[in-house]
Amino acid sequence: MPRGYNSLNLPRVNPMPLLAKRVGRAKPSAIMVVADKAKRLKAEGRDIISFSIGVPNFLPGQHVYDAVRESLNKDSGQYGSNRGADALLDAFLKHIEAIGLAGYGRANVVTGVGAKHVIYNLAEVLLDEGDTIAFPTPYWTSYLDIAEIVNAKIDLLSCPSGQNYKLTPAQLDAALARKPKVFLFNNPSNPTGMVYSADEISALADVLIRHPDNWIIADDIYNRMVFDGVGYHNFVHFRPELRERMIFIDSLSKTYGMPGWRVGFMAGPEAVAKAVVTMNSNHITNLPEVTTAAAIAALSGPQDVPAAKNLEFQAKRDQVLSVLAEIPGIVCPRPQGAFYVFPDVSAYYGRTHGPSGASIANDIDLCNALLEVKGVACVPGSAFGEPRALRISYTCPTPQLAPGMQRIKEFFSELR
Repeated sequence: MPRGYNSLNLPRVNPMPLLAKRVGRAKPSAIMVVADKAKRLKAEGRDIISFSIGVPNFLPGQHVYDAVRESLNKDSGQYGSNRGADALLDAFLKHIEAIGLAGYGRANVVTGVGAKHVIYNLAEVLLDEGDTIAFPTPYWTSYLDIAEIVNAKIDLLSCPSGQNYKLTPAQLDAALARKPKVFLFNNPSNPTGMVYSADEISALADVLIRHPDNWIIADDIYNRMVFDGVGYHNFVHFRPELRERMIFIDSLSKTYGMPGWRVGFMAGPEAVAKAVVTMNSNHITNLPEVTTAAAIAALSGPQDVPAAKNLEFQAKRDQVLSVLAEIPGIVCPRPQGAFYVFPDVSAYYGRTHGPSGASIANDIDLCNALLEVKGVACVPGSAFGEPRALRISYTCPTPQLAPGMQRIKEFFSELR
């Protein structure tokens, strides 16, 4: 019998080599699953209004595009810095000085292909397999996904609607007593839109001081999207000594309407920044020149577009809350930042949608029925670790907001 053939004289099929175990821990974004389903229904001719994906839905100012065109005319075609171009680092340093984060230099700063890439690099840099990372629930979906990919242990700190989705000092104290390697904090919050006050951040900072054995990641990419005059506050504003172990994360995506440009930043201790630069050298080498030019222009140029959009988002927030307040049984803490509302809808579980007969056992059933019956896409709260809620991202075109919210109101009125 010829080699490579079996008794039936057919070629043997060798089994495929196994994939790495970490691939089994990686999951597709739950947010994108909903967004893709909404797109598919829209392509089929359905009238769909999407409150699902967290994109700002506006474009940056003209000066950004002018800088891009000029950059193309001067393109060097060469590799760039693993850390980021000096001019971009300097622009970012001035940018964060404006929110009270002064005293950093180029050695403290690194760029990445979006904030998600920076956070993934930090997970690789700070967490060995089996180390623990702690963060509040609800959380941004990628926190859990990234932690699982690097095989870290995860300590979830439950912050339900009854405590306004906010972490208390007592919760933090108990969590840090369990000695996590990393504490990850998000303010303003995705998915809840909640913003911590100065007093709340100060109280948490006092707890962090009492537990000196962990790294602190402050993922504060919505720091310019704060409403009602509450302001943005950071741990180091109250406890400057925390700078020695805190890493601040920022991004162009939300503030400047540039999610597709993929530019993220970190500012932190030199040793951490140097390690992330090394990761960049193995992962991406550098940001492209054209992206760098756009980022410098966004950070350094006129800020009128982000300022105007912030006012628009505040008005949209008010519009969404006003409709939700008319729906009996829904509990929704008032968000003061980002562009999300995160209502607790669990009072409606166990019901049936009258016209369609759809049973609503949980958040996934509710969001599926809402999309199928009313053509409104929202993300189930379980994607963020809070199955009693759903997330509404209200950055859709303004003419769609009122009709979309009216459909939501009608849907709940039809549950029996």
